[in-house]
Amino acid sequence: WSRGVVVGLGWGGRSVGSVVAERVGLSGSEVAVWCGDRVVSYGEFGGLVAGVARRLLGLGVGVDSAVGVVMSRSLELLVAVHAVVVVGGRYVPVEVDAPVERVGYMLSTAGVGVVLTRVGEEVVVPSGVSRVVVDCGVGSGVSGGDGGVGLGEVVDEVGVLSPLVGVYTLFTSGSTGRPKGVTVSHGAVVNRLGWMQSLFGVSGDDVVLWKTPVSFDVSVWELFWPLMVGASVVVAEPGGHRDPWYVASVVERFGVSVCHFVPSMLSVFVDALGGDRGAGGGLGSLRQVFCSGEALGVAGVEGLRGLVPGVRVVNLYGPT
Repeated sequence: WSRGVVVGLGWGGRSVGSVVAERVGLSGSEVAVWCGDRVVSYGEFGGLVAGVARRLLGLGVGVDSAVGVVMSRSLELLVAVHAVVVVGGRYVPVEVDAPVERVGYMLSTAGVGVVLTRVGEEVVVPSGVSRVVVDCGVGSGVSGGDGGVGLGEVVDEVGVLSPLVGVYTLFTSGSTGRPKGVTVSHGAVVNRLGWMQSLFGVSGDDVVLWKTPVSFDVSVWELFWPLMVGASVVVAEPGGHRDPWYVASVVERFGVSVCHFVPSMLSVFVDALGGDRGAGGGLGSLRQVFCSGEALGVAGVEGLRGLVPGVRVVNLYGPT
């Protein structure tokens, strides 16, 4: 049934990158990303992704190439992930503060030959692995231009990707032994996001908060789903997902309508704001909140609905 839904959306047999590139062409002047004070249109975002993608192609990155992405949450990280995926590679996210031995183990196990890093962040890259620094700053040399054309050209150059080609390889925490990597394919990701769109439809009027660390699979729909349907993504600052007052301020400032909470963080969020009678007033834009990763308790749901009457709360399971 869900495969039929994806076909109905026009995504059947498509790669993630091709769907995003099509949306870039359709929504060129609309806001794709809010990152601090930076506002990035779909056209500019497409140009940034195309620029990094061409650098990867020049290094020989292609279908099923593993590319490490080691940087904090930022516009650069969002662009880097999309660039890897559009050329047929699979991104391997690693937290910047992960122990050096763990970083080396994951990159080696995944077969990473290229690592993408960010300006100003020191990352130890294993010998024999190429390092590419991504800089999306104004005047960085990677500009927006006609992103719809540039990104579409990259998609055409890469050609049709099999649904079996990997999108990402994510590693477990390793708390019970060595971390284990799991690779998920374009077919699986597109099917999952098509299912979400069919049931919980997001549109160009929505603003989605990306606050999940990229090393956790919940981030997958935050990274791709909004940009496949014309919505806007707000990039939470590094570490911001742990601060309930910061999250509330971002929701209010940008009019966030869709976001995710791990149930334990939802409880912290509700407890923190619940003590302030006026706190819920700034959360009125929220219409859908997804929860996954842990058992969802009734108290957290009721507390959130007390702050935001009418909000839809969805108890979801992870994509892997």
